[in-house]
Amino acid sequence: MTSDLEYMTGFGNEFETEALPGALPIGQFSPQKVKYDLYAEQFSTTAFTAPRADNRRTWMYRIRPSVVQGDYSAIDNGLIRTAPITEVPTPPTMLRWNPIDIPTTPTDFIDGLITMAANGSANGQTGIGIHVYVANKSMTDRYFYNADGEMLFVPQQGELLLKTECGNLTVKAGEIAVIPRGIKFQVILLSDSARGYICENYGHAYVLAERGPVGANGYANDRDFQYPVAAFEDKEGEFELIAKFNGNMFRCDIGHSPLDVVAWTGNSAPYKYDLARFNVMNTVSFDHPDPSIFTVLTSPSGTEGVANIDFAIFPPRWMVAENTFRPPYYHRNIMSEFMGLIEGVYDAKEHGFVPGGMSLHNCMSPHGPEADVFEKASNAELAPQRYENTLAFMFESRYIISPTKYALEGKQRQPNYTDCWRTIKKHYSGPQG
Repeated sequence: MTSDLEYMTGFGNEFETEALPGALPIGQFSPQKVKYDLYAEQFSTTAFTAPRADNRRTWMYRIRPSVVQGDYSAIDNGLIRTAPITEVPTPPTMLRWNPIDIPTTPTDFIDGLITMAANGSANGQTGIGIHVYVANKSMTDRYFYNADGEMLFVPQQGELLLKTECGNLTVKAGEIAVIPRGIKFQVILLSDSARGYICENYGHAYVLAERGPVGANGYANDRDFQYPVAAFEDKEGEFELIAKFNGNMFRCDIGHSPLDVVAWTGNSAPYKYDLARFNVMNTVSFDHPDPSIFTVLTSPSGTEGVANIDFAIFPPRWMVAENTFRPPYYHRNIMSEFMGLIEGVYDAKEHGFVPGGMSLHNCMSPHGPEADVFEKASNAELAPQRYENTLAFMFESRYIISPTKYALEGKQRQPNYTDCWRTIKKHYSGPQG
């Protein structure tokens, strides 16, 4: 079912695709009658008057318009939270977590969604929500959309089939997928269980990081982003539609599958990307460049060069810097950093930071290599070294990231994380002050 999926390529392109011949109108968007007696519906993820370069919208040609559904009623939010996080104070302490366990009872994507942290304000359309999903069951007879933000999927184990209004795409560890704000979708497991990370972006939709003096090529290339072709469901029955809206969860009855789009054209649609295609840039002389060189996607803020959210990865690569302390340097940062590990070992944290785990180093909280890593890197022979079998990532934001009560008080938090720096030795050899 999934091996033969087709995709269209090119980040943010103006696509057109139809599952039935002639379903897509030519020369206009809203004719008096659409072929196959379909309904025309515009889906907009920016204001109508946004500049052309920033405007994102898609015209859908569907069996029923989206207004055909029941009334919404509130449901329990479970462990899902939305910024601003006010249930517990945010400490400046450096934090780290073990992986969240895969459930032992049947749990689909929605029921297995857990918020670890957030910042900004969903209502104010700034900041992010950071979640983990753990699931052992596909979504059946229910669908989901998020009105608060677009969703960046970062799988850590297992493979997902994302069935969306615009078509189907698969995503597994080593890949990412983004579903725009408001798109309806369903998560089907292609493995026995799945775990991964979600960055819910309340702000400006993701764009590719600028290359600057690097030039026209490198980093993430537009051509490597894949978008689904039109595929539709014509199913009637008793279904439910789950919505995340203004920080709360709601449900309504719906008598048909909402994934009934037969054709679409536009530039606001789900997409996926293979992280192995990221063209890493690094030093070939000395010093450790800033981690911004590893940015795949960014959500700009109102201040140029200061991101609402940067999504950066630390993939396999060569390290050749001469006369240089090669791991990430000790630093304090106005930006806040939330990290996760997909596979392998992260070079600055050889112990305790494991695949499926997480860490948070907030604004101006000091961090850097643990004591053993410092000693090892300070005395290593600096031959060219290949970093293999590793893939870490970072959500970096201009806003302080507030952990949830679950994150601060749950069993996954490592209470002695800061001990990894307590054994750092004094090596000073100068005169006494």
